[in-house]
Amino acid sequence: MKKTKKEGGPDSLAKHVDQALSRYFEDLNDQDPVDLYAMVIREVERPVLERAMARAEGNQSRASKILGINRNTLRKKLLDHGIS
Repeated sequence: MKKTKKEGGPDSLAKHVDQALSRYFEDLNDQDPVDLYAMVIREVERPVLERAMARAEGNQSRASKILGINRNTLRKKLLDHGIS
């Protein structure tokens, strides 16, 4: 199995998310965002599901293992997002 990038490294997912959130806050100027956590989850969940399904070549069991979630949970999330 291929190793994942080290957490906190220059190309880490957390670093990219931090940079995107910094830009988002800058664009807001002095306004405070509302319901930021739910917004981030909404924005990120669909592409995560799509990438996992692509990586698993459409195999839900494999994608659920990649994501570390139950296959039934994955199926529900795919339906919620209209991903087949």
